[in-house]
Amino acid sequence: MSRARADEEEYWHSSKFRAFTFDDEDDELSQLKESKRAVNSLRDIVDDDDDDDLERVSWSGEPVGSISWSIKETASSSTSSLEGRDSCLQKGSSSYAAFPKQVSSYSLSSLFKGRNKLPSFQSLSDALSDTGVKNYTPELRRPRAEYKVCSLERFRSLQDKLVLLDEAVAGHDGNVITAVLIFLKRTLRREILFRELEVRQVALCHLIHFLKETGEQKLLLDLLRFLDRTEEVALSQYREHLNIQDVEKRREFLKGCIGLPFSAEDTSHIQDHYTLLERQIIIEANDRHLETAGQSEIFRKYPRKASILNMPLVTTLFYSCFYHYTETEGMFSSPTNLKKTFKIPDKQYVLTALAARAKLRAWDDVDALFTTKNWLGYTKKKAPIGFHRVVEILQRNNAPVQVLQEYVRLVEDVETRLNLATKYKCHDVVIETYRDLKDRIQLTAYKCKVERGSAEEDKINSILNNMQIRWKN
Repeated sequence: MSRARADEEEYWHSSKFRAFTFDDEDDELSQLKESKRAVNSLRDIVDDDDDDDLERVSWSGEPVGSISWSIKETASSSTSSLEGRDSCLQKGSSSYAAFPKQVSSYSLSSLFKGRNKLPSFQSLSDALSDTGVKNYTPELRRPRAEYKVCSLERFRSLQDKLVLLDEAVAGHDGNVITAVLIFLKRTLRREILFRELEVRQVALCHLIHFLKETGEQKLLLDLLRFLDRTEEVALSQYREHLNIQDVEKRREFLKGCIGLPFSAEDTSHIQDHYTLLERQIIIEANDRHLETAGQSEIFRKYPRKASILNMPLVTTLFYSCFYHYTETEGMFSSPTNLKKTFKIPDKQYVLTALAARAKLRAWDDVDALFTTKNWLGYTKKKAPIGFHRVVEILQRNNAPVQVLQEYVRLVEDVETRLNLATKYKCHDVVIETYRDLKDRIQLTAYKCKVERGSAEEDKINSILNNMQIRWKN
């Protein structure tokens, strides 16, 4: 009996047959009206302006996050979707124009624009596919017994279902489109659903994002393969590494991802990801042993707060500059080895190394980081990030005034140098700058800002009394 019922369902849900009615089969206007009534019913259910200030929560009681679908494609593609509608809509286009469009306050455009008072739904599939016969909208603030019911089961033929989908897209309401797509996904064979969505780009984009959000990976991959989107298939497979907790299994999985059909640039990124994780496994094992055995002074003085596994490249570089700065390039944990292997730009390397060594208050290492030597043997300080940024990083790490002054002096722009020196109370730099500018008025005014009887005041008096300086004012 159940098998016969299943055969009957397959008969009516296939694309070749249609349920018998006493209506005129050529009356597309009646089909259009029926579809619009269903779409409006769904919209009326999700439209509720009485309690906008109430927070929506999921079944577990947690606040519901916004749906990550792009409404821009809905707005830009809606016109072309209407023009590509089946011939049944073209015949009744004059009658269709008489129906007013209703826009739901819960449309995805409102959710994407970040309006605080508009609620959002985390998973429409949970609400709409809760039963096999009825579709319930996610009115999460109300008890389950008070849910409003909107049945789409009366749309049995393929033509009726497609008209329903086109009407949902024409309404520009993301929740309604999603509700209809869930219904079609449940009642149509995959090859039929994929074929029809291929020419309906708005609905297709909604379904792809919905499958990504709900984690229906198998159906998503089948859809992308049908559309011949090989790079998206590869990317979806690559994302699976996020679900692998075991680090060794994740490493092997990433190794297998290198051969997927990515672009040349993306393949390089996958290779770097695999190499980085491989390095992290080696560094983590060695450092854990040193920390446990208590054989390294830096691990005793600064115990590790977290594992280095699965950390980004910049975090790994900071870790290496903090714990392994003096190691030679041949070591996997050496900062220079990481810089060379992953082609880290000089600016990024200097920023990260400076932050790590300043945190340890290793001022000699900071000085060596910016000291360069030319072919004649002369040394010079050079900063690819600009000395004004060096000063700011040193100040955030509570560098002494003597260290700050050294780098404030190296700031080329006079106005910036004076601002930094004044802000961080580098009095000597301010005094020397006003002296070099031969600005007697500013130097005299600055004298009031230093302590009386201090070395800075004596220095200002000495400069003001110097008859060899030709002041500008």
